[in-house]
Amino acid sequence: MLAVSDTMPPTDDRLKPKAGNESYIALVWRRLRRSWTGMGGLVLVILLLLMSIFAEFIAPVDPKATDTGFSPPQVMSFHDKDGNFVFQPRVYALADSDQLDPVTFQPVVGPDYDHPNLLGFFVKGADYNLFGLIPGDRHLFGSVDGQPVHFLGTDKFGRDVLSRAIYGSRVSLMIALTVVFIVTVVGTTVGMVSGYFGGAFDTWVQRFVELVLAFPQLPLYLALTSLIPVTAPTNVFLAFVIIVMSALGWAQMSREVRGKTLALARIDYVKAAMAVGATDRRIILQHIFPNVMSHVIVTVTLAIPSVVLLESFLGFLGFAVKPPLISWGLMLQDTSTYSVIGSYPWILSPVAFVLITVFAFNALGDGLRDAVDPY
Repeated sequence: MLAVSDTMPPTDDRLKPKAGNESYIALVWRRLRRSWTGMGGLVLVILLLLMSIFAEFIAPVDPKATDTGFSPPQVMSFHDKDGNFVFQPRVYALADSDQLDPVTFQPVVGPDYDHPNLLGFFVKGADYNLFGLIPGDRHLFGSVDGQPVHFLGTDKFGRDVLSRAIYGSRVSLMIALTVVFIVTVVGTTVGMVSGYFGGAFDTWVQRFVELVLAFPQLPLYLALTSLIPVTAPTNVFLAFVIIVMSALGWAQMSREVRGKTLALARIDYVKAAMAVGATDRRIILQHIFPNVMSHVIVTVTLAIPSVVLLESFLGFLGFAVKPPLISWGLMLQDTSTYSVIGSYPWILSPVAFVLITVFAFNALGDGLRDAVDPY
């Protein structure tokens, strides 16, 4: 008589199911890794956050230092003045030549090949205090001899556009993340409570939500932000902008979460929890909240680009942050005339940072939506 083990076909350990069940986060992460757009967006988001956190170290020049106004971008080169290839990159500063323009009779400006600025990593530059505590003078990249290098040119005051854009990411992303956090907390709480209790309470809450949604947001933004005195401290102005954006943005999130809660409140396990005497607080936190989080996470990643665009638009109109703060919208105020854009197109560089940020969060949100949906 054959043993049972002799009659069973050989099995491969790789075909056996893994011990235990994968967690919800592990399932979402496994599916997200298969989406190249979602992973690309995640990498860009991480890089943007690191850039805003370590802006002092990454920016090659002090954003407040002045130089020649409206200086064009300096192009990195791997060739010396004789045209020979060199391994160490360099830029050539612009200088007046001996030749005169035949029309304007002004000196022709060209690259100064006799005095190249060698480039490198972890070079010494302007002093700074990282996080306001750690003094330092090392920068991620820049000129080896400490001379200012303007990879994206300078603005009308001679300030480096690239360094200001890197510093501006800190304010723009901070506003976006803070506004979205407040909107998420308030909108999710109001939506879950309103949808769960229903009845007259839900009716009155939804009428208030509809009132908030009915306001024309752009005129209201302009009216509220214009109430702040020009002499107000920058922190007060920044806090008021965040409060205004949050007060007008939570209603849509509340309406979406309420719809999810209404559907979840009719599911059997919620009714079973009610039948065994679970408190309303426990049902909302333990049964409804985890099931609406997937929708909330995706909505958050898609809401951040909207706030970044709104801040840039209001900053362009002069109704967002004020100097000495730096934001992408504030930098775009210099592009208000066609003549300036036509003569100095490099001042549109902050638009590229806004587009990259919008693409990164939208790609991450799209990948998260596909990863969360099956679970």
